Amino acid sequence: MATTTLRVILDQIVAPVPGPIGRYTRDLGRALVAAAPRGCEVEAIVSSSLPEDYDRVLREVPGLSGLYKTTLARRELAAAWQLGITTSPGGGMIHGMSLFAPLRKHDRADGNQVVATVHDVLAWTNPEALSAASVAWQKGTLKRALKHADAIVVPTHALAERLGMIADFGDRVRVIGTAPRSGLTIGPDADERAARLGLPREYLAVPGTLEPRKGVVDVLAALGRSGVPEVPVVVIGPENWGDQHLATVGEEYGVDPARIHHLDDLEPADLAVVIGRSLAFVDPSHDAGSGTSLIEAFSLGVPVIHSDAPAFLEVSAGAGLAVPVGVGDGYTDRLAAAITSVIGDRSFADRMALTGSDRSRAFSWRDSAERVWQLHADL
Repeated sequence: MATTTLRVILDQIVAPVPGPIGRYTRDLGRALVAAAPRGCEVEAIVSSSLPEDYDRVLREVPGLSGLYKTTLARRELAAAWQLGITTSPGGGMIHGMSLFAPLRKHDRADGNQVVATVHDVLAWTNPEALSAASVAWQKGTLKRALKHADAIVVPTHALAERLGMIADFGDRVRVIGTAPRSGLTIGPDADERAARLGLPREYLAVPGTLEPRKGVVDVLAALGRSGVPEVPVVVIGPENWGDQHLATVGEEYGVDPARIHHLDDLEPADLAVVIGRSLAFVDPSHDAGSGTSLIEAFSLGVPVIHSDAPAFLEVSAGAGLAVPVGVGDGYTDRLAAAITSVIGDRSFADRMALTGSDRSRAFSWRDSAERVWQLHADL
């Protein structure tokens, strides 16, 4: 019986800043190996890298049948694939964990297929959030995907709809959700981790930055409103955005800087403690491509407050408390009311936590991987 090989681009694992796409690549890569049907295997495609980078890929995604090492390093490979001037890494079934994929003319009748993944459309909706080079690369690569990709994977129907306003992929778009990152569990050393991280006894956990679209400023403004409980906040993200500083911005809205904490670059077990011990997880982002942050909070059994970004509404399905963003200052007042209601009514918060925990069971990397395998089988 011949072996069927799915060739997966795992290069983001060894990128200078792996970021959320790096975590996605690792976790879906592991699940693809674990869910491989009988007679199938997974091979990794990685740009020309240092030996320790190759070792890291093999360590992060055990069970790979091998590594295909391109002749070009990551930066050069990204430029080459954007322009379609290289045939590397050959044919077969290729799955890109992002738009970083060899999108070129090929013949599916010969068993060749290329699938790419779109995580957001910031290059079109919020180009100021990216470098000029990233905007140009994403726009150029999406054009190649429109011509040559056999399918496009997106994490939510909301993102699929938004992508459809930018490029007409017809019936080639597939929605395959995400799941909590590996290692996001609270272990027996939770007390020691909480002490090391300096966590307050009670607090709100808020992911993001001071970039306006992330909504952290809206939360700080809400916490400064009269009548809102004076609870501390732990911002999961950087302390500064440009020349703005969390404590300074909070103080401008009447929040004592001593109430504002921040933690960044947390390992999964630490992040689990930060989220799991919070009074509530608040994701106020004005826009989102996926709802992974909500899925992770749901999985840790905490009440979730979130904006009414379409992707959040889709993923939450009523398990969280949705706050309409709207326009003007109304969002701040609505956040203040939502936070007050959850903190002030523990039975309500407990019911929210249980509902969210139930909702989290709808998402797993195993399910996502099985759907990817099925996608390639159907092409």
